[in-house]
Amino acid sequence: QLQLVESGGGLVQPGGSLRLSCATSGAALEGLSMGWFRQAPGREREGVSCISGFDSNTDYADSVKGRFTISRDNAKNLIYLQMNNLKTEDTAIYSCGDVLEQSSIPPRCLVRPVPGGSWGQGTQVTVSS
Repeated sequence: QLQLVESGGGLVQPGGSLRLSCATSGAALEGLSMGWFRQAPGREREGVSCISGFDSNTDYADSVKGRFTISRDNAKNLIYLQMNNLKTEDTAIYSCGDVLEQSSIPPRCLVRPVPGGSWGQGTQVTVSS
């Protein structure tokens, strides 16, 4: 059973940066497609980004393209989310989880969680002046 622990959240001013980390255990990270999701108060959880387990291809929600970068270090069992030029609307609890893949060659990740998949407890990101 994949276990996930997120960290790196905090309070930052608009325009600032944060790097989130997702530590994985219980299963080999190599080969798994992973993603970041966020949930703001009163809103449904939304996909932010994903990175494939095959060749580390990535995808992003339109709202974060050009500002966020997802990466992975399989040797350290870590998934990262570098967030730059943060906006107030980025305020949310950020969680990582395993994600679905397209039936393509090579398989591309989808910013959609695996039904019944694993989640961490999340890390709070607050963007405010």
